[in-house]
Amino acid sequence: MADNAAMDYLLLFTSALLAATLIPAQSEAVLVGLLLNGQSAFWLLIAVATLGNTLGSVINWWLGRYLEHFQDKRWFPVKAASLARAQQWFQRYGWGVLLLSWLPIIGDPLTVVAGVMRMRLLPFVLVVAVAKGGRYGVLAWVVMG
Repeated sequence: MADNAAMDYLLLFTSALLAATLIPAQSEAVLVGLLLNGQSAFWLLIAVATLGNTLGSVINWWLGRYLEHFQDKRWFPVKAASLARAQQWFQRYGWGVLLLSWLPIIGDPLTVVAGVMRMRLLPFVLVVAVAKGGRYGVLAWVVMG
């Protein structure tokens, strides 16, 4: 039984990490399935999903910080127009815009831009973790009633 729980948490962590990067994954569906299964701890599921998704965003931050000169390459995770739009948002609203990092489509470019804009890692992680954890917490609360 413990092996199944460990696999559940690993699956959730992996899907959450991948969902925050350029690889398509659906962490919300995995979280909902595990919540409805009822075999795993509610708060631990939220923590694991948040950790994985935040780490995926750190990968994006790193891409922005160190690989910006590759932004014209096909494999770069953010299209030039999305990157420019996110840079404008970031310049206009500052680090607070990262509270939107949980949103589909614009969230990932925002985390790349934070790296491009040379945002320090610790504040980045804290803000993104709040945003991502908030999303998973609200989702879990809605699912569990």
